[in-house]
Amino acid sequence: MTTSDLALPFRKPGRPALLDRVLALDRRVFETVAVRRRPGRSVVPRLDPSAHHGAFWCAAAVALAASRTPRARRAATRGLASLGAASLAAGALGKRAVRHPGPAVAPLPVLRRLRRRPVTTSSPSRQAVSAAAFAAGVALESPAWGAVVAPVASFVAVSRVRSGAHFPSDVLAGAALGVGTAYALRSLVPTRAQVTALPRPRAEVPALLEGEGLVLVANTASGSAERASALRDALPRAEVVECAPEEVPAELDKAAGRARVLGVCGGDGTVNTAARVALRSGLPLAVLPGGTLNHFAYDLGVEDVRDLARALRQGDAVRVDVGRFSGGGREGVFLNACSVGVYPELVRERERWSKRIGGWPAGVFAALRVLRADRHPLEAELGGRTRPLWLLFAGNGTYHRMGLLSGRRLDLADGQLDVRVVHGGRRPAARLLAAAFAGPLTRSPVHAAVQVRRLRLEHVAPGTLLAHDGEVTEVEGAVTLEKLPRALTVYRPITGY
Repeated sequence: MTTSDLALPFRKPGRPALLDRVLALDRRVFETVAVRRRPGRSVVPRLDPSAHHGAFWCAAAVALAASRTPRARRAATRGLASLGAASLAAGALGKRAVRHPGPAVAPLPVLRRLRRRPVTTSSPSRQAVSAAAFAAGVALESPAWGAVVAPVASFVAVSRVRSGAHFPSDVLAGAALGVGTAYALRSLVPTRAQVTALPRPRAEVPALLEGEGLVLVANTASGSAERASALRDALPRAEVVECAPEEVPAELDKAAGRARVLGVCGGDGTVNTAARVALRSGLPLAVLPGGTLNHFAYDLGVEDVRDLARALRQGDAVRVDVGRFSGGGREGVFLNACSVGVYPELVRERERWSKRIGGWPAGVFAALRVLRADRHPLEAELGGRTRPLWLLFAGNGTYHRMGLLSGRRLDLADGQLDVRVVHGGRRPAARLLAAAFAGPLTRSPVHAAVQVRRLRLEHVAPGTLLAHDGEVTEVEGAVTLEKLPRALTVYRPITGY
């Protein structure tokens, strides 16, 4: 093969010698990879069209999501998002910024040539961009699945050279753009590992190698049957009790009487009920997420049966804060947050519609319905002054915004109530949105945020709704919110974090 067989740019007067050496190396690598006969010559033309425009990677994402584990679904979603962003970047920047013709195909074996040749400039390789972006996005969310996808992505990238579509430098440029885009996207939307709470303070708990002493109550209404079955397989000596929602409190009380470790599988409301029983009985709590949002379990670092089983076998646990409210003869605890104002009305409206149209559509519908209604702000005395409030939110721990994600807690034992107040006034939707995007310890004309250990509201009107961990109750008169520092012991995986 000679230089004339390749469509490399010819040398121009005054061009640096270093660039000549790079182009020569690029040509030699191309000759080695593309022209020499190696195994797999019939696979490349078949695989390459499917990798074009990301069709192959969309199918890979569907296969990942079919595993039905939260980590795999997130990996598939992040992989596709990285692929889409990288493809846009390659089209908008790479192809227009770099004018690099592709190699000639005359020296290639006929069976290895592509039926459709690229019509745009050669650098960067869009297939390499897509492959690298998808693989990097998957690996950032799940290193295990990334190890599975990476060899396939490498094969797709190398196939672009073997089929004569691109020079090696084009493929390397595309891979660099794809990986860089995946990391840039991570700065906007952090991975779950970046927003998992710190594993402290540690607590001494029994290690249950096969689940002996664990009694787990599963709420069947939350669709937890499959996870309860998986727990039986992972911990064969654990006792699993499945029951309807109205039977959960009684079954938890019974379980506390014979358990070394109290377990629960369900949504945040079910976990709240189990936490009250665990506090009362002095037992450590094992949480298996089985609801829609699962805020507490995910902030804790428990996503599925594998995480919980690992923590139970190794005896890994932490102590976390618990929030407590009281008012109008009612009292309770909260692990995530409690609030008064429009949010409890939204929760009640969402519960009314969720069985008909599903959880997420019901949430959107409830928000639109509540915010568009002709409502008046709540009147309450706070800090010695009577104030109109659209919302008072008290988080059990400080919520931090990371990129475009909603607030997450990085410390479940910081001893603070994260209080956000949205003042009464016109345009409640705009005020609530401004407060939602603000961080802790911020103020504006429409909202305020502060961290305290205890808060008291006076003169709360009878029938005022208070939401706590997705449940709603009525309070009145003097309402007190306070912290119970490090009151609850909860299993969570620590090794590897």
